[in-house]
Amino acid sequence: MPETHSSPLGTAVVTGASAGIGAATARSMRSAGFDVVIGARRMDRLNEVADEIEARALPLDVTDAASVDAFAAAVESCSVLVNNAGGALGLDRIADSSDEHWSEMYQRNVLSILRMTRALLPKLITSGDGRVANIGSVAGFHVYEGGGGYTAAKHAARAVTRTLRGELLGQPVRVIEISPGLVETDFSLVRFGGDQQRAAAVYEGVTALSAEDIADCVTWAVTRPPHVNVDEIVVTARAQVLGFGQQIHRE
Repeated sequence: MPETHSSPLGTAVVTGASAGIGAATARSMRSAGFDVVIGARRMDRLNEVADEIEARALPLDVTDAASVDAFAAAVESCSVLVNNAGGALGLDRIADSSDEHWSEMYQRNVLSILRMTRALLPKLITSGDGRVANIGSVAGFHVYEGGGGYTAAKHAARAVTRTLRGELLGQPVRVIEISPGLVETDFSLVRFGGDQQRAAAVYEGVTALSAEDIADCVTWAVTRPPHVNVDEIVVTARAQVLGFGQQIHRE
């Protein structure tokens, strides 16, 4: 039997929710009527988001198994898990790349999905209509110079998502992947170690996607009828074309 929730839609958990796509998704899910639990490392910013939307904020480091387990233990019920935590570090060619950066990207983008899903899966099943929505990337389909570590991680994350979808066949859990293209958030600022000028150049002359655009996709996908599984959404800016090299039109 499904669990009883204070909201009829149940509880949505969003990782990496202190800013960007995670924060926008938390706002969108709350507006849709879900109870929302958000997690991230930056508790000051996380608490600001939580206060704004009346969500519950819990500390979470998805690269630390003990942190994930403590977070999951504090979540009483879960109908939706949005695995948003991730990110890129650097833009070095493979010959010049850093083991530390590659390992950290794998932790953030791949093992985070493993840990969070494994920890909350029993509660997702118990809900009677669980949904796992993983925030992927077009980097899970394409590669580019300097992006070896990040594209490898996002290809792996996509493989994990597809495997999970098959393994949960017959269970009351849907598995969804949202793969954005160019989104203007702090993504590039983090990638370039806080270099504001370099990060700003990524979005120069182009109307990129917003965090809210991706949040809309997530909320739409997880609010379809229970028999509908939106396997995958690939969303890009109109000015970005994939599969034809990777082209961005700049004004």
